[in-house]
Parts: sequence; structure tokens; C-alpha cells
Amino acid sequence: MTDEPATPASTADWPVDLTGVTETVVTTRGPNDRWNAAALGVFAGDDNNPATATTWGNTRTRRNFHREGEGYIQFVDDPLTFVDAALSISEYEEPVLEHAAAWTRVAVELVDSGIEDGTEWEQWQLHPLEAGVERETVPTISRGFGAVIEATVAASRLGVAGYDDTELRDRLEFFESVIDRAGSPRERAALERVREHTEW
Repeated sequence: MTDEPATPASTADWPVDLTGVTETVVTTRGPNDRWNAAALGVFAGDDNNPATATTWGNTRTRRNFHREGEGYIQFVDDPLTFVDAALSISEYEEPVLEHAAAWTRVAVELVDSGIEDGTEWEQWQLHPLEAGVERETVPTISRGFGAVIEATVAASRLGVAGYDDTELRDRLEFFESVIDRAGSPRERAALERVREHTEW
């Protein structure tokens, strides 16, 4: 008989109400003791099930989850921070980023895995261990910021089996038009960063 690993116990609450899929930035400690930042969609749980996230491919986040068993989920409202995390290798000395409005340190538990269109994926349950709120802001709705997030999703799928590059480039052109009309200067700069990080 083999011993099953214990399910991590949550000892904190999320600092925000999670609904649907919340786009976050996760930092995980690498073997160089620096904190790697990456975009991570967090799927809301319920009273009986914890929140989950899925890693795709052999990413630093996936490897660090396996090695460290935890990470910091961060709620950011800065488009440049999000684009760099989503589309480049970004490493930091500290786990909590400058532009994090709130964060949660989570223990991660691998609960499922598979292959889709030739890409390995792993699903993780997220168990909050501690949380902090760095600043409170009055919520605003920005079409430009939303378009930046969607642009990073489309750009990250360019050249990936199972996705149509022509369709993705059409989406990127549409998001560019939204940002041109409704985006802030920082959101326009973030779109240029998307171009720098990808072959779009």
C-alpha cells in the first residue's frame, strides 16, 4: 500500500471574489531563486471545490509548481506587467510584483493531466495559504485593457497546433483597432510590447 499525498489545507481566503475565469499573473520560484512571472487563468471554485488553473506545455510555471509546490497568484491592473508575464520570460527578486493590487500565496495540487492537439496540460487545485491587499481602487471598465488581455491570448497561440494563424491575426487586428480607439497610452504601449514579444 502506498501513501497518498495529503491534500494541502487552505488557511486563508482569496482577497477577491473569484467568478468564471480570472486572468492573473503567477510568480513561482525557479532553481535560480528568482521569481518567474507568467499569466495564469484561475477558474473559480465553489463551496465544495477549490479554484483551479491549467498549465499548458513544459513551462517554467509547470516545472516550478512541481519543484516548489506553491506560487503567488497576483491580481494586476497594469497592461505592461500582464503582457510581459504572458509573452516573455520575466524574472524578479521578490514574489509580489510592484503592480499587484492583491495577491494570494497558494499551495498547488496536481489533479489531472492530458494531451490536447499535441500539447501536454496539467490541472492544478489552488489552496490559499496567505493573502494580502496592497491597494484598493475604485473599479473602472476599460475596453482598451480588455483588448490587451485578449491580444495576449491570441498572440500566445500563434504557431500552436490546433489554432488557425490567419484567424488569430484577424483577431489581433481587431484588438488593435479597439486599443487605438479606446486605449490609454500605457495600453497602447502594451500592444507594442505584444508585437515585440511575438511574430505578429
